[in-house]
Amino acid sequence: MSTDGKLLVVTGASRGLGLAITRHCVDAGYRVVGAARSPTPEFEALAKSHPNSLRFRELDLAATTAHHEWAREIEKQHGPVYGLVNNAATAHDGVLATMHDSEIAQVIQTNVIGTIILTKYLLRPMLLARAGRVINVASIIASTGFNGLSVYGASKAALLGFTRSLAREVGRAGVTVNAVSPGYMDTQMSAGLTPDQLNSIVRRSPLGELATVDDVAAAIVYLLSTNAQRVTGIDFTVDAGSSV
Repeated sequence: MSTDGKLLVVTGASRGLGLAITRHCVDAGYRVVGAARSPTPEFEALAKSHPNSLRFRELDLAATTAHHEWAREIEKQHGPVYGLVNNAATAHDGVLATMHDSEIAQVIQTNVIGTIILTKYLLRPMLLARAGRVINVASIIASTGFNGLSVYGASKAALLGFTRSLAREVGRAGVTVNAVSPGYMDTQMSAGLTPDQLNSIVRRSPLGELATVDDVAAAIVYLLSTNAQRVTGIDFTVDAGSSV
C-alpha cells in the first residue's frame, strides 16, 4: 500500500492511544500533524526520529472559536488534509447526580462540539479533492455503558451518530467516515479503574486479555488505507471480544 505522503491530522496525539496512532501512521508513510494542548517527551522523541513526516501543532479542542483559523493554517503550512483522526477526548469519573455542571459541559464541549466543529473545517479540503478519511475514536462505553461514565458514554454515543450521518453526507464526494471503538486498554484514560474492575473486564474477554493501543492504531491505519475505500459508516470495535 502506498500512502504517497498523504497528510493526516491526529488529535490528542501526544500520549496514550493518540501517540500510538501517530507512530503507526508515520511508520505507514503518512505525513502527520499531531495536535494536542502540549507535546510530551515521548511525542518529541517520535518527531525527532521522523523529522520529515511529523509535526506538532498546539490545539485546545474545546476552544472551538479558533478551529477555523487553525485548520486554515494547517493547510497553508502543510498542504491539504487527506485524513482526520478525532482521538482527543476528556472524561470525568463520577455518578451523574453528584457531577458538577461544569464537568458535564466540559466533556460535551470537548468530545462532541469541539470534534464536530474541527471536522467541519478539516473536511472541506477533502470534499474539494473528492477523497479523504475521517475516523472518530469512540468507545465501547457508548454501547455497553459503565458505572460512573454516563456523560463520557453519552459523548461517545454522539460520535457514533455523527459518524453514520456524516458518512451519508460525504460519501458521494469520495470521503469515508468511520468510528473505532476501543475497549479498555492500559492508558491514562483507564487509570481510575481498580484492579478488581480490570480483572473483571479481562475475565469477560474471550481472549482473556485487554486490547492494546497498537491493536487500535492498526485498525485505524487500515481504515485510512485504500484497502478500506469501500468501508464507511461503521463502528469498528477493538476490545479483545469483551463486549461480545
